Amino acid sequence: MVSYPYKTHRIALPGNCEIAYVDEGRGEQTILFIHGLANYAMVWQKNIEHLKHNYRCIAIDLPGNGLSGRNEHDFSIKFFAESVYAFIKAMGLKKLCIAGHSMGGQVAMTLLINHPECAEKLVLCAPAGLEEFSSFDKTLFFAGYHLFDMVSSEEGMLRKTIEHSFYHHGTQAESVIKELTDIMKTYKLNYYRKMIDGCIKGMIEEPVLDRVHLIKQPTLILFGMHDALIPNKLLHHYTPEKMARDAVKKFPSATLEMFANCGHFLQWEKAEEVSESIVMFLKRAGTM
Repeated sequence: MVSYPYKTHRIALPGNCEIAYVDEGRGEQTILFIHGLANYAMVWQKNIEHLKHNYRCIAIDLPGNGLSGRNEHDFSIKFFAESVYAFIKAMGLKKLCIAGHSMGGQVAMTLLINHPECAEKLVLCAPAGLEEFSSFDKTLFFAGYHLFDMVSSEEGMLRKTIEHSFYHHGTQAESVIKELTDIMKTYKLNYYRKMIDGCIKGMIEEPVLDRVHLIKQPTLILFGMHDALIPNKLLHHYTPEKMARDAVKKFPSATLEMFANCGHFLQWEKAEEVSESIVMFLKRAGTM
């Protein structure tokens, strides 16, 4: 039985949607953490440990992920964004900062574009959604994805993706891989595949770069200098820093921090530094 180091809560939302979440710490401000593709709430554990002394920290498992319900959904970015919005309303969350990693960042941006009143601040850790994919890019991507899918098991794909998410993976990656593999074993195979396929399709076909000018909230964007997943290395031959610096110019109120010797899982690899950056951002944004 998979369990988290914190008490796990559950809430039933409209549309046959059940979300599992952890709720730690206290403070005037609340940080709502959203994980990435096929991940879980505990990818934020190190940050929660640092931040819970001064902030209420809520980390959710998106529908179909982690310990959340396994009901049938389309798993689009819009679906996840609307699910998070329903969670915020059901929980009555105020003075809220939303923090999203990878696909969770794309979900967070979509949420604030569609429901700008739901949060005051935004933190994006290596967010998806800031790349532009041409029709040719999409054709190449999905052809490569399906080819890899044919020759690799789900566990093999998971291991490879997590290992590539770290600059120095070592034991850090192994602990995440073990926990996510244990969670994977709780799925029916066809459901897990449908969830992964839906998420990947959503990340490619629901970009937000052309709409981030609508995000008026103070925004902190964090990237690892050695991110091997974003941007897509096979399709886009520019660095994470170039992509991030170009993207941040499109936000009305955003700042960018790059972390050396760090990959895609920066909130885990550079947990203390990322947490301190979030603290400084929240204090600074609170005086704006």
